[in-house]
Amino acid sequence: MTQLDFAKKNIITPLMRKLAVAEGVKPLDLMHLIRAGKAVIPLNANHKVKKPCVIGATLSTKVNANIGTSTDESQIPDEIEKLKIAIKHGADAVMDLSVGGNLSKMLKNVLRHSTVPVGTVPVYDVAVKADKRNKNFLQFEAKDILNVLEEQAKLGVDFFTIHCGVTKKSIKVLEKHKRLMGIVSRGGAIMVSWMKLHNKENPFYSYFDRILDIAHKYDITLSLGDGLRPGSILDATDKAQIAELKILGKLAKRARQRGVQVMIEGPGHVPINQIEKNIALEKKYCFGAPFYVLGPLVTDVAAGYDHITSAIGGALAASFGADFLCYVTPAEHLRHPSAGDVREGVVASRIAAHAGDLVKRRKSAIAWDRKVSSARHARDWKKQIQLSIDPEKAKQYRLSSKPELSSVCTMCGKYCSIKLMEDCIR
Repeated sequence: MTQLDFAKKNIITPLMRKLAVAEGVKPLDLMHLIRAGKAVIPLNANHKVKKPCVIGATLSTKVNANIGTSTDESQIPDEIEKLKIAIKHGADAVMDLSVGGNLSKMLKNVLRHSTVPVGTVPVYDVAVKADKRNKNFLQFEAKDILNVLEEQAKLGVDFFTIHCGVTKKSIKVLEKHKRLMGIVSRGGAIMVSWMKLHNKENPFYSYFDRILDIAHKYDITLSLGDGLRPGSILDATDKAQIAELKILGKLAKRARQRGVQVMIEGPGHVPINQIEKNIALEKKYCFGAPFYVLGPLVTDVAAGYDHITSAIGGALAASFGADFLCYVTPAEHLRHPSAGDVREGVVASRIAAHAGDLVKRRKSAIAWDRKVSSARHARDWKKQIQLSIDPEKAKQYRLSSKPELSSVCTMCGKYCSIKLMEDCIR
């Protein structure tokens, strides 16, 4: 049985109890969230990890980091190093988005080394296999998709992103209401190209019940991908995006009825004034399912700094109810990310998640800020650094300067406001 099956029977599993303690909530309350489809535990029955997590309403905002080979950069050791860096700096989950080199070997390595849940986008594997077999990455059939899903499920993948909302119906909406950027989702673009070439409905949609069978067998969480997410803030919250979202909501309902845990993926590029609306629409059309957002990025002009535009959007999204943030690195839109980019992306996204949790009034989040503020007030540099979100960088900055007084920093020196007030206000 899946965690959702157990919850439907009002059974609190050991995993639910463990995660409830970590979240600071009552096990019964967590079970109710899972039963209602408002929280998910992405953990394959065949996969054991040291740090499982639960994603959903009223819980701490989680962060995902993407890694994986590309057609130009396909060294597995490099990606495993990025995996370790992402986890070290606080990623709650990782996704292997590999499209280059030996994908099976890469995934097996990720699953072996990861201490957190692992997700994939199976259509990438399908396309790469088709390209090797038929010299055309669009020459695949529904059975090839189902075979890849089964293969990855057996290996232990914890959550699948499947682009099942890109249908003939939603494509017609896109064609009728033109966009500046069209389709920017790699998985979405592959499926639309396949549908046009073969003149068939999206197999992820047509064979959704077969996919549910596989997911239920292994207790894999389905992440229903937003193949029509906006790639420009000028396309945000348009008719095509909403048409797809409504389809995903109906499919999410079917998944829950089958006992399969499900979350919904969201945009993308969204201006600040539309973020709250996007969260509200997802919760409405998808019956409160956990919302997994890419960023969102609040402007299109920040190439090289998109971890910042993403963190701005992510903080707002989390504060309005997004449950899972997918990080964006400084390399977004420009190149394959380096290990340093991964670190910057994870930390920026964690800052966003924490900022959102403060708005959600998460007791643990508020307590963390209180401890840091107390250490700062006491000018306890060691404790302040230890409590920071990236202690290594904080320590590096502190050691790189030499204030005249060890109790202050080189920004204010003897004019330190905190030190001055200690002498004035007792």
